[in-house]
Amino acid sequence: MVSSAYIRPLLALLVMAAIIGIAVVVFRNVPHGSPSARPAEQQLPHHIDIALKKARFSEIQDGQVAWELVAERVEYDKRGDTAYLAGIKMDFQKRSSQGTVTVTADKGEYLSRERNVRLSGHVLVVTEEGARFSTDSLLYTGTTGRFTTAGSVHFSQERLQLDAVGMTLNVKNQQARFSSAIEASVTMH
Repeated sequence: MVSSAYIRPLLALLVMAAIIGIAVVVFRNVPHGSPSARPAEQQLPHHIDIALKKARFSEIQDGQVAWELVAERVEYDKRGDTAYLAGIKMDFQKRSSQGTVTVTADKGEYLSRERNVRLSGHVLVVTEEGARFSTDSLLYTGTTGRFTTAGSVHFSQERLQLDAVGMTLNVKNQQARFSSAIEASVTMH
């Protein structure tokens, strides 16, 4: 049997070993430096003031929402009044004679001073009537309510397929004008 004279020092030694072990684990797992320091991969670029997930922008015209843009990620630079967007969905509300328009894109920029939105990467415009425009880049100009691109555009609606280079699409009346020769095909059923 162990003498009681040895139990107290043995318990004190075990407690001290546990405290030292906990301190080592905490010291190894806590980032060093100032409490607000973040790892380099989490720091924002110098020109970015704020970064958000799931941000929503909208424009009001005549007391009603004209369009609403939702982005999965936004980085905002207040010096240039520019929001850098990723994972974009932009909805234009129904007008008296025209249906809704939905635009999706991989990324883009919202220039708040000009009220313009530059979209790029798998840009798709879909109207309520089923017209679909796909392109690599598109500019929405807020003052005119128009989309423009100088790039290739593929248009489809029901049985009509059309390819062109350059396009202007008016959101209000949903009329599109193509800038180059058009290659079109109609599927007969």
